[in-house]
Amino acid sequence: MVDDSLDQMIAAGTALLGIPVRPDWLPAIRANLEVSLTLARLVEEFSLPDEAEPAPVYTP
Repeated sequence: MVDDSLDQMIAAGTALLGIPVRPDWLPAIRANLEVSLTLARLVEEFSLPDEAEPAPVYTP
């Protein structure tokens, strides 16, 4: 995603939620969003077979 798109997404999200953001926070917010979107892409690309069932209980 282009930095301008991320900046627009940050501006829209913070405006919608009414969150004040100092300009010096923007690089950290942008970096976090880039990592989150990269991880989301990896999860989205992982295909599961149609027979896959969710685990009834998660135990680490």
